[in-house]
Amino acid sequence: MEGQGRKQHWENIYQTKDFKDVSWYQEKPETSLEFLQKFNVPLDAKIIDCGGGDSYFVDNLLSLGYQDITVLDISEKALDRAKQRLGDQASKVNWIVSDATSFQPSEKYDFWHDRAVFHFLQENEVAQYLDTIKANLNPNGHLVVGTFSVNGPTKCSGITITQYSEKSLSEKIEKYLKKIYCFTVDHLTPSKSVQNFVFCSFQNQLG
Repeated sequence: MEGQGRKQHWENIYQTKDFKDVSWYQEKPETSLEFLQKFNVPLDAKIIDCGGGDSYFVDNLLSLGYQDITVLDISEKALDRAKQRLGDQASKVNWIVSDATSFQPSEKYDFWHDRAVFHFLQENEVAQYLDTIKANLNPNGHLVVGTFSVNGPTKCSGITITQYSEKSLSEKIEKYLKKIYCFTVDHLTPSKSVQNFVFCSFQNQLG
């Protein structure tokens, strides 16, 4: 699924489902937050949550004191829901409505987080997306990607996804960035089903 069809699909999802009913709901995304601690990401770092939707990652970043946060999503409805939830705090966040595959950043980032986009990308979109990340990640900046593993679901919200192993995900991204480490983790959905994810981290090392 590409382009306008993809946007319409996600707008419909966010218009028809409560945020606590979607499979990716996490009040505290501990796995993602642990990377911030592991890499000692400073509070003034430029952080982007790509495909962040109305997830609670941004809430937790604000609670921790992070000051330069961007949330990007293809669904305007998703971002509106997050803004409404955050209230006055929403003004502290840069909100961008865009398809990740056509996103053209106006600034560079220190920490690029993606728990929602990568496994939806078509083969021809992966290189374009990684080119964008490479060009807009500061020197020594980090990329964290979480995707469905080979033991995870084959679909999400009615869309067929690409499952990744540590090896296959690393091979895609190591052409652009230096791999740090990977692991798998189980995510318990609100409906009590278990989804297995693979998380990999990378760094933009120059020279």
